[in-house]
Order: sequence, then structure tokens, then C-alpha cells
Amino acid sequence: MHFLRPLLRKSSLSWIVLVAALVIVVPRAVHAEALLVVEADTGKVLQADNATYPWYPASVTKLMTAYVTLKAVKDGRIELDSLLTVSPAAAAQSPSKMGFRPGTQVTVDNALKMMLVKSANDMAVVLAEGVGGSIDGFSAQMNQTAQRLGMTQSSYVNPNGLPAEGQITSARDLAILARAIIRDLPEYEYFVHIPSIRFGRRVTQNFNKLIGRYPGADGFKTGFICASGYNLVASATRNGKRLIAVVLGASSGQMRAVRAAQLLERGFANNTLSWLRPTLGTVDNLVPIDASPPNLRDEMCGGKRKRPASDEDEDTVASHPGASGETGVTFFAGLQPPMAKPSELLAGAPAPSEPIPVYTGPTKTGTALIAAVASDADKQTPRQHGKKSRVAAKKPDAAADPKTEAKDTGKDAKKEAKSDTKSEPKSAAKPAAARQANVAPKAAEKPAAAADKPAAKPAKPKAAAKPAAKPAPKSTTGEARPAGPTTAAAPRT
Repeated sequence: MHFLRPLLRKSSLSWIVLVAALVIVVPRAVHAEALLVVEADTGKVLQADNATYPWYPASVTKLMTAYVTLKAVKDGRIELDSLLTVSPAAAAQSPSKMGFRPGTQVTVDNALKMMLVKSANDMAVVLAEGVGGSIDGFSAQMNQTAQRLGMTQSSYVNPNGLPAEGQITSARDLAILARAIIRDLPEYEYFVHIPSIRFGRRVTQNFNKLIGRYPGADGFKTGFICASGYNLVASATRNGKRLIAVVLGASSGQMRAVRAAQLLERGFANNTLSWLRPTLGTVDNLVPIDASPPNLRDEMCGGKRKRPASDEDEDTVASHPGASGETGVTFFAGLQPPMAKPSELLAGAPAPSEPIPVYTGPTKTGTALIAAVASDADKQTPRQHGKKSRVAAKKPDAAADPKTEAKDTGKDAKKEAKSDTKSEPKSAAKPAAARQANVAPKAAEKPAAAADKPAAKPAKPKAAAKPAAKPAPKSTTGEARPAGPTTAAAPRT
């Protein structure tokens, strides 16, 4: 017994050290980002960190929705010009969304553009119901496609990525999906790299900050829910070589773009040194990890953040190990040529481009398209100034947002509302000024028509005319008053 005591002490000490090490290591492994960069044509893995760890996909789910829809188009089961109808289920989705009323019709082409650029959750459901008959029917098609492509870690229960039990993927599977889009749908790939869209007066920039900023960036999709953090699937081409980067669980919208740019830069720089690096195989051969997805809700949407988290969050960076680092460990890093800081590449405005017009109703061209865009713009009635109108404008989003973490891209509608409020009231002010200008001459005409002697004393009637001028704002408001309900429902037009 005395002989065993030192051994027991030693073994117990070893167990304590081991448990302490696990306490320190496991949380870092769980809360770390998942990073992956692969060659698009060969699938060769250039860097992989937590690439086979299960993750909540958020709105990058819409890449599978787009793939299944466009495959149906390619197979002739549906056309880009096919008209789909917004159902009550689609209209009830949480933001971000277009906000169309049930019964509104939209083409497959326009629904895809709205879904992939604005990340519109209602348009994802419109496409799902149009192609699969129902959300469940379309989800079954998504899962069948995932199995066919070898996405062994993915399962889908909805077409937009809003929080749901069983909606899971991994960086590995998303890279496989991105390669499939490039390989199987080259004629429709332009859908995943549209810089911006215009619906009526509203212009929405693509949330993928690499497009128009990072040299050679050419596609794919962002996503965010509280549980997943900030996700991004991105691609870029340089000297004929195309790479795909996947970032899951970044701490902000800006940081996911920086991480993707870092991965791409290292991938392009390492192409000439591939014979020096140990091979990591192809993306299909990465071994999946059997675990539960990390839930980053407290970290992403807890009270420590200065601003509410959303998919458009560009500069808020939560405290995260290595979150602010501009450099990262890579093979033979000292042999790489110096690269510009990704944060500097992404800091400026995107390269100028003409927004792609989107609209409701059947496919239109030429003057009919101009008229359709103008009609949608007319429906977006200018918002009134004042606290009441701002509260009214917020109500639809608040009502639509359930208790889940469906903040997924929810703030972009508010952002657009702010930009609309800045630009549109000016146009509303002009008619008001014109009306006041028209009222003033009438008041001036009455003294002119009177006799010369009384002409000096109609000062009092003139003073009485001033209250008559006060109804002018009332009449302006009166004309705008019907816009009140329309304005509150503007996102739902």
C-alpha cells in the first residue's frame, strides 16, 4: 500500500493536469473559427482549420436553395421567366426580406437575385414552394442533392437558414457545394456575384464585402445568425487560378471578409511553393468530426457587444482570440511575397457598378422594364419625419421577428429605411414647397383686387390669412396621410 501511494499521487496529479488542459483547450477549439481554402478546379485543400466541425449555416443555406432551383431550370422543370406567387408562409418569414404581400407575383430570375444579394428570406420560401411544392418538399430535394454531392455533414429543414433544429453543415460541405455550382451551373453562376440590386428607389449592396473590393473576387454568399456567428463562402480568380474560401464563426461582418481575404492571399501566394508543403488531400477526403455544432449566441449577441449583431455588421468586432490579427500561421510563411493588409483592401467603397434592377410581375424589357421599376418606386411612399413615423416604420420588423435568434440579416431593412428616409423626404418636401408657393400668390391677389384705400388695411385680413396658410402643412400631411399605413408596410409592398 505504501508502495502504491506515490504512484497514485503521480497518476492523480497527471489527471488533474490533463483535465485542466482540456478545460483550457476545449473551449478554444469549440469557439474557434472554421477556415478552409481549396482550389476550385481540383478540390485540393490549401489550408484547413476546424473544416469538418459541424456548424449552423445561417444564410449560406441559400446557396443550396439556388443550386436546387437553377438545376431545375437547367433540367427544364421550370424557367427563369416562370411566375411564382408569394404565399402567406413566405410573407411571414423574419427579416431580412423583401416584404411583399401575399399574392404578389415575382419571376424565378428576380426572386433569385433578391435572395442572393439582399439575402431575402421570403424569396427563399417563394422559390422553395415554386420548385418543391412546399418547404418540406423542397428541403427533401436539398437533402437529396447534398447526399449526391457528397455533403455528408449537411442537413436542411428550411431554404433560408433561419434557426431550426437540424439545420447543419460544415466548411468542408460548403466548399463542395461551391465547387458544384461552378462545375454544374457555369451559365448561371453570375447570380452569385451580383454587386448590387435596385428595387424601386432602394439600392442594396451585396453583403459579401469582397465583391468590388478584393481583386478577382467573383462570388458566393454571406450568412449570420447568433448561434453561428458571421459566415462567408467566397471565391476569387487570379492568373487563371480560382480559389474558394470558407469562413464560419467570424466575430463580425468585417472580420469574415478579412479572414476570407487572408485565406485567398495565402492560397495564391503558396501556389508557386506547393511542392514544399505537405499535402492535405482534397476537400472530399477531409474526415468529418462527429460533434454538436458550437452555439455562439452569447458571444455574438450577448450584452457585451456595442451594437446589435446583424449580417450587415461591418466594423463591430467582438473580443475573440486572434480576432484583430492581420497575419496567420501558414506553411513557409517567410517565403511568401508581402501582401497588402486585407483590412486595407476592404476599407474603401466598392468599385462603381450599375445596380441590377429587380421588380415584381412578369419578365419585362425595354420601356416596359423602365415602367415596372418606376411603378415599384411609386409604391415606396416617402416616409414622414417624426418619432411616430419612425416607430411605425419599425413595427413590421418587430412584429415579424420571433423570439428566436432570427436577427439573421434583420438590420439591413432598417439600414435601407434610414437611407430611404434621408433621400425621399427631400423629394416630398419639394411638392410641399411648391404648394405653399401656389397658396401665397392667391393670398396676394385679394388685396390687389380691392380698392386703393382699403388696400392698406387688409393687413388684418392678411393676418387672418396666415392661419389659412397653416392648413398648408395640414394639406401636405393630408396628401401624405394615406402614405402612413403604406409607409409602415413599405417593406411588405
